[in-house]
Amino acid sequence: MYEPLVSGGTVRRLWIGEAELYGQHLLRLDAESRRNRFGGAVSDEFIGRYAESFTLSGAVIYGFFVDSVLRGAAELRLLEHTGDAEAALSVEKPWQSRGVGTALLERVLLAARNRQIERLHMLCLAENRRVQQLARKFDAALSFEAGSVMGEMKAPHPTPMSVMRELVADGTDLATAMLDVPSQLAKRLDYMNGPPERRRRDQRYERLMSVDNWR
Repeated sequence: MYEPLVSGGTVRRLWIGEAELYGQHLLRLDAESRRNRFGGAVSDEFIGRYAESFTLSGAVIYGFFVDSVLRGAAELRLLEHTGDAEAALSVEKPWQSRGVGTALLERVLLAARNRQIERLHMLCLAENRRVQQLARKFDAALSFEAGSVMGEMKAPHPTPMSVMRELVADGTDLATAMLDVPSQLAKRLDYMNGPPERRRRDQRYERLMSVDNWR
């Protein structure tokens, strides 16, 4: 489950303390990718609030990393109706159409299966052909509603093998995340020691540092 992609990165789960990485990734999305991710134009302030720990509580997030920088993410969030969940994808433009979305969605589907999710929903804008094509790869039934597309994928029931696959992958992911910490800290210290105006911009992300584990 932790295999190099053609685009030169790796996919792993996000853990405690990595909410800031998720927020920074979302902020780096270009205008079109940001609109596709959230179903409309959103501000930097909205993304800052969205990436806070209490908002992400209960979500399972997988990330695509290149040189310890998060360049793509897939989020799995349970819905109120038992057996339903939603998935959301975001990939920065230079890494789009390179297999990243497929790799991320595969991890989300495994997590959904092991949580006995019967229906996994993906909501996207009608013009977002890339996500629609990705959903069709996984046999999603697409329905068009008021300018948007709802993809519904039925997740198979969990098996001992599927549970073991996730446990092994999560163990590897956690070990990899721990190895990434020195690199992340070094980059953060370098950033904080930069010009005063850059340090001021960075202060608004300080609240993202304290997060719960996303289960």
